Amino acid sequence: MAITLSVAAANVAADALCALLNGGHVRLYDGARPITADTAITTQVLLASPTFANPAFAAAIAGVATANAVVSDTDAAASSTATFFRAVTSGGATVCDGSVGTVDADCILSSLAITAHGTVAISSVTYRQPLS
Repeated sequence: MAITLSVAAANVAADALCALLNGGHVRLYDGARPITADTAITTQVLLASPTFANPAFAAAIAGVATANAVVSDTDAAASSTATFFRAVTSGGATVCDGSVGTVDADCILSSLAITAHGTVAISSVTYRQPLS
């Protein structure tokens, strides 16, 4: 039987993870999402790197934390279709990977098509701490 968390414990866990991202970045990539966040980025191309605020997230409610306004990247690095993101600390250490989409994803963009030197704005980023 697996361990399950209370809502209070899930909030603490979510808040602790999200605090790591204060002033960090949402690195948007194309290509196949790595198996784990510890798997190195290889052939995937970094498209843009919007910046988390400090604090990055509002306090979690029921294990769900929503990012405060993310600062747009006004000079995207490359052109392609965003397929996943890697969230990193202000020092560049990997914290987690997530899905991108225009609806129903961890990171919501108005368009997945990124154009080099264009502006990339994020509508929202959500972290969900599993209760079980």
